[in-house]
This record gives sequence, structure tokens and C-alpha cells, in this order.
Amino acid sequence: MVDEARDESMKEQMAVVFRYVDVKGFVKERFFGLIHVADTTALTLKKEIYSLLSQHCLDIQNIRGQGYDGASNMQGMWNGLQALILNDCPYAYYIHCFAHRLQLALVKASKQVNAISHFFLALLFLIKTVNASYKHNDQLKVVNANEIERLIDLEDLETGSGLNQIGTLQRPVETRWSSHFISVYSLLRMFTSTVEVLQNIIDDAVDGEHRAEAESAYEGLTSFEFVFILHLEKETMEITDKLCQALQSQSQDILNAMHLVSLLKHLSKNLEMMDGMAYSPL
Repeated sequence: MVDEARDESMKEQMAVVFRYVDVKGFVKERFFGLIHVADTTALTLKKEIYSLLSQHCLDIQNIRGQGYDGASNMQGMWNGLQALILNDCPYAYYIHCFAHRLQLALVKASKQVNAISHFFLALLFLIKTVNASYKHNDQLKVVNANEIERLIDLEDLETGSGLNQIGTLQRPVETRWSSHFISVYSLLRMFTSTVEVLQNIIDDAVDGEHRAEAESAYEGLTSFEFVFILHLEKETMEITDKLCQALQSQSQDILNAMHLVSLLKHLSKNLEMMDGMAYSPL
């Protein structure tokens, strides 16, 4: 299983994970290496993968599967990495990562609903405004810490190891649908603190542009539509996130994956019916 991305120094890095069956018949996954590549063309990636296998005396003909994302350089039918390796090893069947396919489907579906698409644009703008400077970020942490302390004093929050940690607003990433859930959840958890910080930014703004941006973010955050969709997305994403995490399990198989997808569809329909009942006229 291979994926590539740029690091902080803007160098292309290729991560390689091997999935295999040990002598006792158990499926194992092991991170095998992080390799710097000059580019992300299929030929370059193939060369580096074969070099890594050769270094550890692993026979290419023993490959029985390939797992990548859906980028053209990976899954291309004629010149993609999977096709090049399949030409050398006819039993190395290509599997498009289940979790990645789910994420692509969810992102595509969400963009077809104007209200949801506008919500995530507003969410990105809001997070950008608050995280625009270290000063605002630090201010958010201080305000959030005070809010947590206040709620604990009122016994409105559970206490215990690992609970009520001070965090920051998380930016969603289009190809990582689980990051959308984390972003929504972080804003819900820090909603009151975020409102206060935006008000402070408005009051302390030294020019009209920054004040206008903060006011726009504040108006969006406190609107009924935004708050309603924020809570709705949290409910729906809790369901999809569980499936996403399950699809990345080492012990996952295709039959169980199909069962999980059916279960997700069933839960989503139940949620839709409940929402319909909750907002139907009396």
C-alpha cells in the first residue's frame, strides 16, 4: 500500500506499507519506509518500490495486491502504477482504498447540496479568520480554558483523565472526510469561545478590512442556518466516521465492508426519518 505527499520542506515523500500473511495465517500490516521521490510519476514510484523490495530480498512475483488512492498516476488503466506492476506480476490485483472511496463519495455528494457546500465554505473562512495569527490562536486557547473551568465549576462537564483538553479549530481537508468531522466537532466544542474571540477581533481591529472579515465570520457563525447545519453535520458525520475508521482496520474484508455500507445506509435513512418527524408541522 502506497501513498505520497509533500512534507513541510515541499519534498515529495512516498510512504510504503506492507500487508502480508505470517506463518501462523494471521494478516499483518507493517510500515516499511518513507522514501523521497524526485516526482510522482508512475514510473518513478514503480522504480522506488521495486528498489525497496529488492533491498529486503522480497520477490516481486509474490505480490498479490496493490492498494492506492484514486489519482490517475496510481490507478490509470494503461500507464498508472497499478497497471505497470500488474504487467510484471499478473496476480497483483489493484484495490482502490475503501476509506478513500467513501471520502470521495461524501465530498462529491456534499457539493451537490448548496446549503452544505456554503456551510463548509463559511467554516473554512471562519477558521482562517481565527487562525490568521498566533495572537488570535493563543487568545482562543485562553478563552477556551476559562470556559472549560467555568463549566466544570457548574458541573456541566465530566472530569477525568484525557477529558476537556484545550485545543484549536481544525481545518477540514477535502480528501480526508474524517477531517471534516474533526473540524465540525472542534467548533461545536469551542463554539462559545470562538464567538468571544471573534468579538475581540472586531473590537481590536486596526483597519476596516480585518474588521469586515471578522464581522462576516461572526455573522455567519451566529446565523441560525449555520448553527443548524453544524449540529446536523455532527450527527451524520458520526455515522460516516465510524464506517471510515472501520474500513481502515487491518482485519477488514470485502464482505464485512459491504455489510458496514448497508448498515450506514440504514442508519442514515433512520436519521432522515427522525429529522422529518422532528420538523414536520403539528
